[in-house]
Amino acid sequence: MNLKLTFLLLLITTISFAQKEITITGNVIDADENFPLEYATISFIDKLENKVVTGGITDIDGKFEIDIPSGTYDVKIEYLSYKTKTYSDKVLDKSMDLGTVSLSLNMEALDAVEVIAERTTVEIKLDKKIYNVGKDLTVRGGTVSDVLDNVPSVSVDVEGNVSLRGQENVRILINGKPSGLVGLNSTDALRQLPAESIEKVEVITSPSARYDSEGTAGILNIILRRSKLQGLNGAITTNVGYNPSAGISGNINYRTGNVNIFNTSGYSYRESPGHSYSSRQNFNKDYDASGNLIIDNPDTFIDESSEYDRVRKGFNTNLGVEWYVTNSASITTSVFYRNSDNERNTTNIVDQFDSNRNLLSSSLRLDPELEDDKTLQYALNFDKQFETSGHKLTFDFQYEDSNEDENSLVNINGVNREKVVTLEDQTRVLLQTDYVLPIGDKSQFEIGYRGNFNKQSTDYIVEILDDNTNQFVVDDNLTNLFNYKEYISAVYTQYGSKIGKFSYLLGLRLENTQITLDQPTTGEFKRKNYTGLFPTINLNYELSESENLTLAYSRRLRRPRSYFINPFPSRSSVTSVFQGNPDLDPSYSGQYDIGYLKRFGKFTFDTSLYYSHATDVFNFIQIDTGETVLVNGIEENVINRTPINLATQDRVGFEFTLAYRGSKKWNINTNFNFFQSETEGVTPNGLDLGNKNSSWFVRLNNKYTLPGNIDWQTRLFYTGPRSEDSQNDRDALFSATLAFSKDLFKDKASIAFNVSDVFNSRKRNQTTTTPTFTSESEFQWRERSFNLSFTYRFNQKKKRERSERGDGNNFDFEG
Repeated sequence: MNLKLTFLLLLITTISFAQKEITITGNVIDADENFPLEYATISFIDKLENKVVTGGITDIDGKFEIDIPSGTYDVKIEYLSYKTKTYSDKVLDKSMDLGTVSLSLNMEALDAVEVIAERTTVEIKLDKKIYNVGKDLTVRGGTVSDVLDNVPSVSVDVEGNVSLRGQENVRILINGKPSGLVGLNSTDALRQLPAESIEKVEVITSPSARYDSEGTAGILNIILRRSKLQGLNGAITTNVGYNPSAGISGNINYRTGNVNIFNTSGYSYRESPGHSYSSRQNFNKDYDASGNLIIDNPDTFIDESSEYDRVRKGFNTNLGVEWYVTNSASITTSVFYRNSDNERNTTNIVDQFDSNRNLLSSSLRLDPELEDDKTLQYALNFDKQFETSGHKLTFDFQYEDSNEDENSLVNINGVNREKVVTLEDQTRVLLQTDYVLPIGDKSQFEIGYRGNFNKQSTDYIVEILDDNTNQFVVDDNLTNLFNYKEYISAVYTQYGSKIGKFSYLLGLRLENTQITLDQPTTGEFKRKNYTGLFPTINLNYELSESENLTLAYSRRLRRPRSYFINPFPSRSSVTSVFQGNPDLDPSYSGQYDIGYLKRFGKFTFDTSLYYSHATDVFNFIQIDTGETVLVNGIEENVINRTPINLATQDRVGFEFTLAYRGSKKWNINTNFNFFQSETEGVTPNGLDLGNKNSSWFVRLNNKYTLPGNIDWQTRLFYTGPRSEDSQNDRDALFSATLAFSKDLFKDKASIAFNVSDVFNSRKRNQTTTTPTFTSESEFQWRERSFNLSFTYRFNQKKKRERSERGDGNNFDFEG
């Protein structure tokens, strides 16, 4: 018994000794210049379990002090762009000082980092193209809209609307999900998110079944930056410009052990002056059913001009924590908050003329609008990786609450005559889970569910001045409350495989949509429920290592956005009114795409031919309502702009991107897109809107390094004339952007200067022709601007991390 007790005590003593805590210290310096390396990473790796037991980072003097259990370890000391030093099978049974550790620069890694930083790389997948945003000078200090306008196949018009291959129905996602970064008004939100927050943009022209069916043009998935480097690293960018603008944005990452903390924040102030002008000729004639003239009044003319003075002030921050629960499982949670206060002062002048263009009257309308936007979003992600590579289970939950309040006091000829208040509240809930199962080495099966549950309430109040009482009275004909619900549930499955040089990905998505339209003020109530199957096919054949051919098909859906169905009339003009259409139905389309990519020498050639057939498409039309309003005592016709469902649309197009990298100092690329659409449809009042439209656009980017290592980049964009429909024709548009940049402080900082819209030519000129009037108009959202930005990076080089997937072709399917 005493022998057993003695043995037990010895065993306990031995275990206690083996597990005792010891302290390891040391100092890490640069081998060439002997300066300390702050935030170098020290890892202690258990040889038996092959995992990191603990670790730490160096302080400002390059020193570290780490407590660890005694034992035998591989000790690894790392620093970004330096060669890693490893002490193998190091017996650490007592506290000790490892002394001074000298790390040498890894020149190959530095070259690789620099190459990726100099250019935007492209990755090819079965269902997408991924553009890793490189050192693009033209967007420094800019916004996400500026970045998207520089991605091949993508264009952003003068109003900020995003198009893919010339088509506007684009689904925009942030990190693969709908996001509060986009908010209630995606166009405005994209103008406020800083460009420096983007790591890459996925252009998905033929989405696989794992993506929402929404978006007949395709999907743009914006991936935000988030480093996974050990220690503390980040960057900060400040900018100032004219038309007056200023901003500051930054991102910071801190990773220690199994926890990664990240934050991206920014504040921006931007003034965006713009203008619009239209000249309209009214045909004051009327005909009977037989075409006989019954009213023959002289034509009249009306000129309308508007000046827009906009001030946008916004703050946004995204704070998250990524916790690696085990080596194969992680939980990421984040909170996003956006607060923006916008002002828009619209000065509207209406001049009325008789048939001889003699001025009859002039009216001045001032519409100062204050807008307050707030968005709060919570997100939770669970990711479980199983032993087999690619075998994983993910779950996402997201809750978002947004509100947008607009208040304006309309002044007509010096008298405050209208008060307009719009209060919008929206909540969105996302539930999503995906399971991916590899089958063998070259196949995989995927199944998933996604639910989007959205509610939006819009309270619209219009008060008109009563001249008798000099009090504002609610106008019951305009005031309305609109409640909108959209519940979408979807399940999907897909299977992909690679056989020799041939790869395929086949998928099927079942999606149900339930919509409720409720207007308590007018008593109108409507429900819509539709379910659809959405098959997808993505095929690829590798002709060689540098050449491949792709073929894709997908069925897509376009749902009318709340903006399209909101019945409230705009009030910035009383003669030209925009109003939504609650009776809009969804539009379905089948998309076909054939692609070819070839790399030869210093050239890369990427091209595709695409075709789509859509039913129940909707477009914006302008119609004479038959109503009139008094403007300075003179009756004027009210023109209504509204979306309606048309019958069918066939669209065919061709695009190519050609890139040439002549040397390390010079690279150039161009993107050309030609498309033609043919629409057949008739309006409810019998107006034939059948139309055949052809147009094209081309973008050229040229980047060259001048003496003194000053980078010079030029971007030219031209879009040809086009017929929007049978009513509207747009003129061609040209714009140019110049930028210069210089790296400072051993590449830890950069200064950049750019001029957007050098010739102040980014204007939309349009001619509208209808049976009752014709008009010519010009619109410019933002005038030429200048911007100067400064970026400082700590513990980062020009590029944060080399992409894990590299720069070559990658024909893996998603997942």
